[in-house]
Amino acid sequence: MFYGSVVWDPWLIVAQIVCLQCLYYLTLGVFLTMLVGNRVPRMSLEYFFDYATVTASTVTGWCVIASFLFSSLAGAAYMTSLIARAKKCLDFSATVYITHLFICIVYGGWPSSITWWVLNGTGIAVMALLGAYLCRRRELREIPITRYRSTLMITICICSSNGFSYRWKMMKMFD
Repeated sequence: MFYGSVVWDPWLIVAQIVCLQCLYYLTLGVFLTMLVGNRVPRMSLEYFFDYATVTASTVTGWCVIASFLFSSLAGAAYMTSLIARAKKCLDFSATVYITHLFICIVYGGWPSSITWWVLNGTGIAVMALLGAYLCRRRELREIPITRYRSTLMITICICSSNGFSYRWKMMKMFD
């Protein structure tokens, strides 16, 4: 993606939101299956969207908490390749978690657990800050330039009496 004069493309933004949301839930499902799947007799959407399963009083609740935190770490990595701009990471992280809040409200009502709010606040902070850090590192990487020939460039500066300077560049290619 080029970063010069970017035309506002709403379809690209919607596609990025949908991809990030799908990858977030796919990763959450993988982590829930690995950490919670062997502790419960049957996996269901409760562990995704019901705030009552996010509890610090049981081992299964801690596994759910760990799954959500690992998913936010993975979401930061996804933003590095999907979004690729550090200044957009907070927007996309907030969109993922606000969408998750709406789905949770539809599924099980308003989340009344303080643990759920702390977990999702921590998740959005981790995803936004780590995503911005990783995107910034990617933006600041040096651009590799391959050279097939070695080049010698000499810049000659000649200063004139009226304060203007003239430059000549002489380039010689070596085979």
